[in-house]
Amino acid sequence: MKADCLLIDCHVATLVEGAALYGAITDAAVVIANGRIAWVGSRADLPAVEGAQVERLDGRWITPGLIDCHTHLVFGGDRSAEFEQRLGGANYEQIARAGGGIVSSVKATRAASEDDLFASAMGRLAGLKATGVTTVEIKSGYGLDRETELKMLRVARRIGREGGVRVRTSYLGLHAVPPEYRDDRAAYVDLAIDDILPAAHAEGLVDAVDAYCEPIAFSTEEVSRLFDRARALGLPVKLHADQLSNGGGAALAARHRALSADHIEHATEEGVAAMATAGVVAVLLPGAYLMLRETQAPPVDLLRRHGVRMAVATDCNPGTSPVASMTAALNLACVQFRLTPEEALAGATREAARALGMLDQVGTLEPGKAADLAIWDISRPAELCYWLGKPLHHATYVDGRLA
Repeated sequence: MKADCLLIDCHVATLVEGAALYGAITDAAVVIANGRIAWVGSRADLPAVEGAQVERLDGRWITPGLIDCHTHLVFGGDRSAEFEQRLGGANYEQIARAGGGIVSSVKATRAASEDDLFASAMGRLAGLKATGVTTVEIKSGYGLDRETELKMLRVARRIGREGGVRVRTSYLGLHAVPPEYRDDRAAYVDLAIDDILPAAHAEGLVDAVDAYCEPIAFSTEEVSRLFDRARALGLPVKLHADQLSNGGGAALAARHRALSADHIEHATEEGVAAMATAGVVAVLLPGAYLMLRETQAPPVDLLRRHGVRMAVATDCNPGTSPVASMTAALNLACVQFRLTPEEALAGATREAARALGMLDQVGTLEPGKAADLAIWDISRPAELCYWLGKPLHHATYVDGRLA
């Protein structure tokens, strides 16, 4: 077998479903050729390899590169003042209705140049990469006009070219009603659906379409219009669903065969069952749950009972989840939502890939998939969920190249 790189003296958590815990292989070897995984297994079964650079990893563990499948990484300014307000007793809805929240980030994002947005996002991306992330989903939604939404999506594409990670973009035009449309909501919905989305799609800036379905955001009818337009353009959809209330978001995501329904703290059993039937992934976002000091956790037991796949993401954003560490998200998912470490790690690899429609490319360590690997200074995979703040990441490969 001809190869470019051979990794030995290591252990591997393949995260392949149905295998041993974590899909673990001890005393393993990984063969990389042309940016893909050519072979992975026990070193005792390693076939003859020609031409490969051999890397000895001194007993370290390898996992698939982690996947952050829900972020708002590109934005202007910050909202640390609102953090203080929440600590003083104000809740998310009160801040939003007073003109804060998403709208305050819109103002800062509109004022920022593409270079400014790129530079600030790269700083946050550094935190994700330092915790083993190789694929990032990035949403728009802080522009809420044609110029700025396209600007955000262009920056996201630039991060994919220059940031050393894979990037998937999501158009989130139905995130909030901008101030200039406060008295003509319907006109903004028309703009977001009939003007901005087609323009972004025509420029090749959109991989999926997202929306925020809540009483303080957009209705199921408005979101359905957006999703119908997305489908007409051949774009998959996903949804911020049932975060603050039971608005039927999980069921709406299921009706539209969404890739994922994200947050879902208030989803009902009926909504969960619909997600299971439709194959919708539940993306759990423990950073937002922590920062908003919520008390109703996602219905994890219902998700397990109905066989709904669970992904974990940071929800990195300026207002409700200023989290730029994937391993922190893993810890919080275990501590707050009672995921097992294996569920959490699968949620940041295999199920996160599924939530982005990328499971055929990344998310597990299997022959034929991209050689996106994270190498860790740990003695067992559970440490990735156990430590909070301890540096564990040793190195990352993206497309078979050492990042």
